[in-house]
Amino acid sequence: MTKLTHLDATGQASMVDVSDKSVTSRTAIAEGCVVMQAETLDLIRHGEAKKGDVLGTARLAGIMASKRTHELIPLCHPLLISKVKVDCILDDGLPGVRVSAEVKVSGQTGVEMEALTAVSIACLTIYDMVKAADKAMRIENIRLRRKSGGRSGDFEAP
Repeated sequence: MTKLTHLDATGQASMVDVSDKSVTSRTAIAEGCVVMQAETLDLIRHGEAKKGDVLGTARLAGIMASKRTHELIPLCHPLLISKVKVDCILDDGLPGVRVSAEVKVSGQTGVEMEALTAVSIACLTIYDMVKAADKAMRIENIRLRRKSGGRSGDFEAP
């Protein structure tokens, strides 16, 4: 089993020292979805949500959240993120919205948590904006889909 890097020699939580790591290009892509009634999806599709532009607001919220991940998750490093792209795609098959986030940085630590935070907050924003129409919505399957760069190398979810 891999040694957990956020624990010190006594087992206490600690921030990882990345000062000796090389600066490399790192990318992470995360995904998730909000499952809802077909009628709720139609509200979003036709721009009829009472709170306004659901997908545009969710994209912006995800981008903003990725840049503040270090303020939300105690042991994350503040990063100079070079790119955040959040996509919200309507999917009649769910029915609902599929959300993905791609985050890039040139740095000494990865951006997996930033991508996961972007997706999580975008999904929560979608939920918030149409919850009056559909209290049974579910946020599901938030996960890291792919990452590249850094000492641990590349990863792609099956």
